[in-house]
Amino acid sequence: MASERLRVAAAQTAPILMDKEANLTGIADYLERAAEAGADLVVFPECALTGYAIADIVEAREMAEPVPGPSTESIERLCRKLGCWAVIGLIESSERNLYNTAVLVGPGGIAARHRKAHLPHQGFDRFAMRGGGPLRVHDTAIGRIGLAICYDIFFPETVRVLTLMGLELLAVPTNWAEGVEFYAMYLSQARAVENHVNLVAANRVGQERGFTFYGRSRIVDSYGRILAEAGGGEELIMAEVDMAEPGRKHIVRIPGEWEIDILRDRRPELYRLICAKGILEEEGE
Repeated sequence: MASERLRVAAAQTAPILMDKEANLTGIADYLERAAEAGADLVVFPECALTGYAIADIVEAREMAEPVPGPSTESIERLCRKLGCWAVIGLIESSERNLYNTAVLVGPGGIAARHRKAHLPHQGFDRFAMRGGGPLRVHDTAIGRIGLAICYDIFFPETVRVLTLMGLELLAVPTNWAEGVEFYAMYLSQARAVENHVNLVAANRVGQERGFTFYGRSRIVDSYGRILAEAGGGEELIMAEVDMAEPGRKHIVRIPGEWEIDILRDRRPELYRLICAKGILEEEGE
C-alpha cells in the first residue's frame, strides 16, 4: 500500500541540444542528489534527454530511440540502485513514427508511458505524432500517478478525465518558454485546485535556437498551494505531498453550511458541447 506522504522533486535542468550522453549524465546526477535528500519521485523536463528545438525530421530521427531502449534501461538501473522513481521526457521511435514521450520509471523498471496528446506547431512537436492511446492513471507503489506533457494541461479535460480515474498526483514534464509565462503562473495551480490533486511541473532553463526557457518549476498541492517553486536557473526543488487528500473530494468547511464535492457537484449533461465535433460526426453518419 502506498504511503500517504510522498516526497517529490522537480529537476529543473538545462538540456544540451542533440547530446543524449551529456544529458543522461546530468539526469543521473540529479537523481542521485534527489535520492540522497529523500525524494521518492523526481520529475524531469520534457525532452530532457535531447533538447526540444529540433530543426528537422533528420535530427528528430537521430535523437529518437525505442521505449524500452538504451537510455530508459540506464535510468531503470539507476532507479533500482537508488530505490526511487523518475519521470523523464524523451523522443520515442515506434515503428516509423516519432512521439514526444514521458516515461515513469521505478525500481522495478518502466511502469508507464505517455505520448503527448496535444501538439503545438513548434520545436520537435512539428515532427511528432499525436499520442492516440487512452488516458490512464497508473497504480504504483508510491500512489496513483498520471502523466501529461506541457501543452496537454492547456486542455482541462485531460486532467479531469484522469481525476475521474482516481488520480492522486500528476507529473508534468514541460518546456515552457518566454511568451507563455501564464503556464507556470496559472495553469499548474488551476489544474491542481479544480481537480483537488497534487501536481509536479518540471520546466527547463537555458536557450535553444531562439527559444529561452524560463524555469519556475512548481510543486503544487491539491488545494492549489505552491509548496516549492524554482527560479530561473538550474535547480532541484522538493516538497512533501499528501497522497490521501486527493481522495477527499467532499470538502467540508462548516458541516451543513459550507460544503462542496467537486465530482458529485458536476453537471455532465450540461457539458455535451465539449465533444460536439465527435457528436456531430456520429449524428451525420
